[in-house]
Amino acid sequence: MASDVADITINFEENEILKVKEIDKVVLTKGAWATIMFKFQQWDAKNEKYGNDCYTIRRYQKRSGNYMQKSKFNISSRDQANKIIEVLQTWTSEPESQEEQS
Repeated sequence: MASDVADITINFEENEILKVKEIDKVVLTKGAWATIMFKFQQWDAKNEKYGNDCYTIRRYQKRSGNYMQKSKFNISSRDQANKIIEVLQTWTSEPESQEEQS
């Protein structure tokens, strides 16, 4: 468990093998609830190498001084990541709707 957002990692080691290797992370929000996006690779035991880049967005809640993971969304491929980017770019480039303006 981490008490500081900067110390949160998704690195995961089992039997002296780093099964999930964190490549990068970006803290999107911090405070009582933190949202972090990670880029990572998973160990492929069959081929004895790390697989393609993967992405995940995770939410953490700070309780009793430590951050606990509460939810996650895994982006399964580069193609899916690009589709998410396209949709978000479309949505964020649209003018605000009448409901949002009032």
